[in-house]
Amino acid sequence: MRDSLSQQRATALRKHLTDAEQHLWKYLRRQHLAGARFRRQVPIGPYIADFVCLTPRLVIELDGGQHAVEVAHDQARTQFLSAQGFKVLRFWNNDVLQRTEAVLAVIAKTLNELSDRADQERTPPF
Repeated sequence: MRDSLSQQRATALRKHLTDAEQHLWKYLRRQHLAGARFRRQVPIGPYIADFVCLTPRLVIELDGGQHAVEVAHDQARTQFLSAQGFKVLRFWNNDVLQRTEAVLAVIAKTLNELSDRADQERTPPF
């Protein structure tokens, strides 16, 4: 069951995306990137992930200047999400805004790798 406080916070964050989040969301929404379905500001345990693709379990986090001093918190978040089976990609806001194509290429490559790995795990060895 979802924590109602986390859900309320996620709803508020969805209404007030950063410039970098708004920019990236244009490319992730409506399955524009590799046919993957992303959601934004999704509660996962005690954290709210910026963007999540539930299949194949990919989390994308965008980091602004405040993350330079929140390194321990970000590491704990990444460890928690990884323990839940998610691959976590982190990008600086500047990269999303100024190097969009490169960021999208990394995301698409990761989606393909995760999908290929999932296919291999489902394929019987005989």
